Amino acid sequence: MAFEDDDSAAVYTVVVNGEEQYSIWPRERALPAGWRDAGFHGPKAECLAHVESVWTDMRPLSVRRQMDGAAWLTGLPE
Repeated sequence: MAFEDDDSAAVYTVVVNGEEQYSIWPRERALPAGWRDAGFHGPKAECLAHVESVWTDMRPLSVRRQMDGAAWLTGLPE
């Protein structure tokens, strides 16, 4: 079955990478390199809803860290 086919009965896994970016992946497939199981499995719609609820900041982790560091620097007294 192709990834785009009707998959109402398919089970998916929510996956996350090192930059804390989320996606879904068919449960029967091996996880792609650089991604790990985020601990949520189910129908596509439920997995997408879970991703929407946990991935609240779309910026990659490295960008968030850099921006947080820059914000800290701008808060220093002159």
